[in-house]
Parts: sequence; C-alpha cells; structure tokens
Amino acid sequence: MPRLFPVLSRLLLGLWFALSPSASPAQQALPVSLRDALSLTLAAPTPAPPDGAVFTPVKLPDEWVAAPGDAREPARWYRLAFDAPAVAPGTLTGAYIPRVCSNLEVYLNGQLLHRGGNMREPLTRNCYASQLLTLPGAVLLPTGNRLDIQVVGQPLSRVSARQRAGGLSEVIVGALPVLAAMHESQLLWNVTLAQVMAAMLVMIGVILLALAWVRRLHYLVYFAVVAIGWALLSARTWWRSVPLDSATLELLVCVAFVPLAVCGVLFLLRYCRVRRRWLDVLLWSQCLVLPLALWLAGPERLFATATACYTVLAFEVFAAIGYFLAHAWRVRREEFWLLGSTFAFVALMVGLEIAIQDRLLQLPQMHLVHFVIPLLLCALAFRLVQTFALTLASAEGARQQLEQRVQQISADIERNFAHLAEVRVEQVAEKERKRIAADLHDDLGAKLLTIVHTSDNDRISTLAREALEEMRLSVRGIAGKPVQLADALADWRAETVSRLGEAGIEIDWSSVEPPEQRTLAARSYVQTTRVLREATSNLIKHSGASRAVISCTIADDFRLVIRDNGRGIPLELDGKLDRGHGMASMKHRAKQMHGQCLVESGPGYGTVIRLTLPL
Repeated sequence: MPRLFPVLSRLLLGLWFALSPSASPAQQALPVSLRDALSLTLAAPTPAPPDGAVFTPVKLPDEWVAAPGDAREPARWYRLAFDAPAVAPGTLTGAYIPRVCSNLEVYLNGQLLHRGGNMREPLTRNCYASQLLTLPGAVLLPTGNRLDIQVVGQPLSRVSARQRAGGLSEVIVGALPVLAAMHESQLLWNVTLAQVMAAMLVMIGVILLALAWVRRLHYLVYFAVVAIGWALLSARTWWRSVPLDSATLELLVCVAFVPLAVCGVLFLLRYCRVRRRWLDVLLWSQCLVLPLALWLAGPERLFATATACYTVLAFEVFAAIGYFLAHAWRVRREEFWLLGSTFAFVALMVGLEIAIQDRLLQLPQMHLVHFVIPLLLCALAFRLVQTFALTLASAEGARQQLEQRVQQISADIERNFAHLAEVRVEQVAEKERKRIAADLHDDLGAKLLTIVHTSDNDRISTLAREALEEMRLSVRGIAGKPVQLADALADWRAETVSRLGEAGIEIDWSSVEPPEQRTLAARSYVQTTRVLREATSNLIKHSGASRAVISCTIADDFRLVIRDNGRGIPLELDGKLDRGHGMASMKHRAKQMHGQCLVESGPGYGTVIRLTLPL
C-alpha cells in the first residue's frame, strides 16, 4: 500500500506528459541527440574519469557483446563532446539517457553530476528505467563541454536476455521540460505499467486460488501460479536494488521461467481435461534438467543456454496452445475465435521478442512484451471467470430442474405406493370377504336350510326361508361378482310382482331393456335389492294401496320410481320421513352407492319413491 500512491501519481504524470503539447520550436530549441562517443573498456569501475588513457571511437547505442578478459565486473567509459543547446531563458538544461544497463555515473567537465546507485556487485540495475539529469549552469560551458559516463554491467553472454546486457543508448541534451516529458513517458510504459499489471496479476491469482480451493477446480491453481509467478518476475523491471550478484540473479530469473512454463502447459491441458501421468512427470522433470543444464554451461555461456531453454519452453507452450485451440474448435467455436485471435497476437509479440534477442531488431525503448503477456493473462482470467459463472448458472438451472424432477418422481412414487397399498388392502379385503361369504354359505346357509326342511312350524319355516334368502343376498354382495343389469331387473321384477301379488295389490312394472350388456356392481345390486324390498314392504304394510306402478329407466344412470295409490304418509309423520317406514335405511343405502333416494307423499295422494344410482 505505501507504494501504491507513488505508482498512481507516476502513472497520471506520465499520461499528462504524453498527452500535453510540448513547447513549440519557436519557444524551445529541439533536443540534440549525441551518438558519436569515445569508449574505454576496463575490468572494473574506477572512481574518476581516466586521464591519458586511449579511447576508441564508438557509435551509440552501444551494446556489450563481450567482456575484457576474465573481468567479473566490467566497466566502460564513454566520453562525449557537445556544445550547450539553445534553451529559452529561465529554462534548465538537462541530459536524457533512454537506456543504460546496469548502472552509471555521469561527470560533466570533470565534476560528478549523477550516480544511479551501486557501481559494484550487487549492482543497482536501471536497465528498464531511463535516466534524467540536470546540467547545472555553473558547470555547463557554452562550447566544448565534455560528458564522461561510466557504465557497469554484464556482457550479452552472461545474461539471460538482451534487455539486461550492458550498454548505453544515445544521450539527448536539451531543455529539461522536454526531456522530462520523454522520461516520464518511458517510465510509464516500461516501469509503471509493469507495476500496475503485476498488482492486477497478484489479485487475479489470489482470487483464482480461492476459487480453486472452494470449487476444487485444480486447473485454476496452475493459472494462478502463472499469474503470480509472472508478477514476481516482472519485479525485475522496477526493483533496482536486488541484493544478489548479477550471475546469481540472471540464473534465478532464467530458472524461474521453467516451472512457470510447465504450469502454463498443465493449465491448458487440464482445461481440456487431459491428464497423463507420464506427461506430467516429463514436464516436471524439466525443473531439474534445464536448471542443471544452465549451471553446467556456466555464466560465460548463459545467454546461449538460456536461449535454448526458452526455445524448448516456447515450443511446449505453443504445442499446448495448439491442442487447446483444437479442443475449443471441437467443443466451443466461439471460444476458439476469441482465444485464437488472442494467442495469435501473443505469438506475434513473441516472434518480435525472438527477433530482438537474435539481434535482428534493435532494442526498443518500450518493451511491449512486459505488458502484452499480463494483458493476455488478464483476458484469460476474465474468460475463465466468465466461463465459470456461465457453468455455475447452468449447473444451478440443472439443479433446479433436478429438484423439480425429484419432487415429481417422489410424488409419483408416493402416489403409486398409495395406490399399491389400496390395491393390497382391497385384495386382502376381497380375500376376507370371500372367506366370510364361504363361511356364511357353508355353515349358516346349511343350518337355515335344515330349519326350512325340518321345522313343523310354518312361521318358523317362513322366517328361516327369508333369512336364507337374505343370507344368500349378503353372500352375493360380499363375493363381489358383478351382476348383469338385465338379470338384476328380471330378479327384482319377479320378486316384487310375487310379493305384491300375494298381498292382493295390482302391479304395473315397466322397464326398458338395456341397450348393451351393462353390469351392476355386486354391492350396488345388493343395496338396490334391499331398497326395493324395503319399499315393497312399506307399500304392503302401511300404504293401504290397491295398485302400484314401478318403472325402471336406464341412461347415464339407473332410475327406479315406485308409485302407489294408497293413503300416503300421515300428517303426524310429515317432516319426519327419516324416522319411520324404513325411509332412513333406504336413503342411507342410496347415499352409500353415491346416489339419492327421494320420497314424495301426501295424505290421500299416495307415495312416490325415486331412487337414482350412477352406473
């Protein structure tokens, strides 16, 4: 947090300098670029510019390809001659050095003006930061100025990348405000943006690690390691005073790329659901083999060995990217085009970086790869979070559908279980009814039949015969065998006509033959028979009628109407029909069959009984 405000202020200042217009040529003279210099290479830095030494002409920028002899701390002096540039009155004069690696001291006319930090191991490394210094008017001469610059660093063979090889760019002399704008712009692109990107990558890595821990997404662990690892490696662009000597630091930086690349390859493979034990072992073994190769090659051949290692790692990463894109083409076409274009741009940047390392291109003042790779990682992180969110939403929808399906299946199971239970109860009840019916028929029926045939008393014999008929009717109802409606009508007619005829009552029975073979449940047959018997008994015993009309109609339901010309129900029983003459019994039986039984009567008008039953 303490470094956050300087970083933001530098970022805003650099943007302001980059966007604000500089002084016009009429107000300010253009800066002068010094490219012709004299150089002197030494085995170690000296405390002051050497006098009397032989300098060699050199063109700036100058890159160190080799060191003198076995020097471990090579140094090189550069001597530049210039005249004071024309600047506006009241404007300071300055010198701007776009690149120096690793550190420098600047003398103007023999007087020390600027030192970038430690000039001996461990060196202060300013390879990515430009240098801006003020040329004081008390020391600056109108003409014939001598600028001596001592640079310390390592030659190209002892570093792992060309950007950190010793060297000096051209020196620009001019008005200090103009040079300050150039200086802030370069710091913005090379240092400040790298710091911002590093902070973003650390936050992204921490978030993805937490997400991987919560959701058990192991491939996110590899991506988080890549993000955090790249953020740590980018510290070399702004952490200038690392307490390590150059050889050790260069070796560690090169070695750190190996597990980083392995994690990148494993992330791409795991994202495609590829898991091969032998491949994992082969990849992780590089973390031992490649550092061992770098150590055996020695610091004098570090650049060549590091280039070979980077080539192997780049080949593996691009092979994994190719497999990843092929998988995306088969599974998610929209992801293929999005990530394919992103990886193509990264491949272009990597190609430019290879050309720079092979010295096919000059070193740029702004290193694009330092923030192109973080931007790629940020874009991939955004895509991963987006994919995770879509997958989570899809899983939530699937979970809700599954819950609804489970609830539906549970309801079906409960309903089926209830139905099976009802069927089972019905089966048990049916079995029990048949057993009771058999017992009644075999035991009670046999005894009643014996009484009918052996009794000398007519009344007892008649009662026994009636009980036997009632018992047979009950057995028929208990047995549960459906009855043909035509047969039921025939039985009811025969019994009713017989009983009314014996009582001397004229009967008019009318019924329509059923249009088709329709059946009546055994229980409905029994209950209807008892209702009809009860009505017939009331007609015989209480009505005093001489004539009865019975009609049966069959449609969607069964209707039975019984009329007589008797005296009707007495006034004292008006409103109390359910209390006498078996009316309550008939209505109760009709209700059990989900039907109804209505009684219409009045003194002197006879009685009408209407029975309606559903079929």
